[in-house]
Amino acid sequence: MKTNKLILRVIICLILIPCSLIAQENWLNGYKKVLVIGAHPDDPETMCGGTMLKLKTMGAEVVSVYLTSGEAGIKGKNHEEARSIRQTEARHACEVMGVKAEFLTQIDGNAEVNKERYAEMKALIEREKPDMVITHWPIDSHRDHRVCAVLVYDAWRQSGYSFDLYYGEVMTGIQTQNFTPTLLVDITDYKAQKEKAYMCHESQGMADIKPYHDAMKRMRGMEHQTHHAEAFIKQNWGK
Repeated sequence: MKTNKLILRVIICLILIPCSLIAQENWLNGYKKVLVIGAHPDDPETMCGGTMLKLKTMGAEVVSVYLTSGEAGIKGKNHEEARSIRQTEARHACEVMGVKAEFLTQIDGNAEVNKERYAEMKALIEREKPDMVITHWPIDSHRDHRVCAVLVYDAWRQSGYSFDLYYGEVMTGIQTQNFTPTLLVDITDYKAQKEKAYMCHESQGMADIKPYHDAMKRMRGMEHQTHHAEAFIKQNWGK
């Protein structure tokens, strides 16, 4: 009798788990133009590269936007040298994913929130006309991440909430904290290509950082009842 009950539970789980996955990812359907706006080269790829790839297969045009060019991100290199290297790495990563790269003009480690920077972000979004934008969690530990999120949030309000705004996570527990996702995306089929993309950022020692991202995606995968997943929070509309 106990064996029969156990078999029945297993059958029910096998039926319900795929339905659960579909239900949780219905929110991805229908998006035509997606911007992923990160503070530095490698942020969009590590934050949600799997979701970017998945959206592409669903028919969306995806653009990877970099607030800065990582000017302060290579020890022993001046800003011009680092900018050239990191923009090249970012373009290679975007080629791997089949997405377009766009660079704004802020400086790594010195990102600003002011009238001119609000206008720059607003102009980008007005030009690209996305119906979905993904950016950093507004209380990430890195100042540039917080600046990026604030500028995107303001552009969203100034646009009259014309696109859906989502926040993603990077190196949870180290950079992203107090993040309780409401949406999960199964990226198991895209994990290898995502890794190939972010490993293009050779100047950042990605081999050393990779274990942190692997652990995060496995954790979110367990929450999603799959192998690897990415997590998001949707910003509610409000005046």
